[in-house]
Amino acid sequence: MFFFRKPAQPGLSVSEAVEAASRGDLLLIDVRETGELAATGKAAGALHIPLMQLSARADRRHPEFEPRLEGAERIAVYCASGGRSARARKLLLSLGFTEVHNLGGLAHWARAGGRIERV
Repeated sequence: MFFFRKPAQPGLSVSEAVEAASRGDLLLIDVRETGELAATGKAAGALHIPLMQLSARADRRHPEFEPRLEGAERIAVYCASGGRSARARKLLLSLGFTEVHNLGGLAHWARAGGRIERV
């Protein structure tokens, strides 16, 4: 059984995130596993970093640091239902990113009018 959480971070609605991402004002990160993306697609333009890799790829000191995170001012994370993205948000904040929003799950994105792309 799936438990669908509402987005945990007040201040940026999913609809606002869809608009901001379309303008290029928001970096989206999908923290689900690769198999989940293959099954359902991902938000159009989202960067895929599975939660288990996020601590390395979001740490500027790590050799596997993701270059698209450099200079990212606004970040929004999502997963399947909101649980992993809540953990991802906390992790990114602990690594020094200051504006990080949890959008919940991919279904929240789609319901707000966000495009889904197949991978």
